[in-house]
Amino acid sequence: MKVCTDACLFGAILANYLQKQKLNSLADIGTGTGLLSLMVAQKNKCLIDAYEIDENAALQAEQNFNRSPWHAQLRLIKGNIKTLHINKSYDWIICNPPFYENSLKSNNQHKNIAMHSQELLLEDVLNICNKCLNEQGKFAVLLPYFRSTAFISMAHQKKFFLEYKMDVKPSPKHHFFRAICIFSKQPTPLLADDTLTIREVNNNYTLPFTELLKDYYLFL
Repeated sequence: MKVCTDACLFGAILANYLQKQKLNSLADIGTGTGLLSLMVAQKNKCLIDAYEIDENAALQAEQNFNRSPWHAQLRLIKGNIKTLHINKSYDWIICNPPFYENSLKSNNQHKNIAMHSQELLLEDVLNICNKCLNEQGKFAVLLPYFRSTAFISMAHQKKFFLEYKMDVKPSPKHHFFRAICIFSKQPTPLLADDTLTIREVNNNYTLPFTELLKDYYLFL
């Protein structure tokens, strides 16, 4: 499976943000290749449960975990988190959910599960966070920008409080296309409402992007 630039950015922001948090346990919902879990583990000592419904993706994530220096922190759990019996609560949940609902699908079922909300609706993400977070818990999600306002409203209705938001655009000549949101179960002030641009007009990476990703990209 391929990894996307916006997912790498999400992982880098999470890894840095979590270093300032009290954190023992974390769940990664729909881990895919395990990218987010690996990036978080690189800078944080917490135990991470990575859930994945797709057999091929789960196998690849497990292989990536086992080959990494942080394998002792990482546990791959195969199955649908919506139906699994989970007998623990987490300090944090992170999720890069499928983006598309009611959109044209491909003939590749594995790609459809990864990209379309047929197995994991955004409302499902909120329900899982309600069920699996402890009372001081927080969660982070990567969203299409055009869906972020509606999701924030849904989260507020479920008694989650927006703690941080970053809107991301590919370049100065593009509109925002992704939003990174962090929510808390406890009332909290909005710590920041940031923006970030990935590339300059000349197509080089911007300095803020480079600073965030230099510990993960070998060529930066």
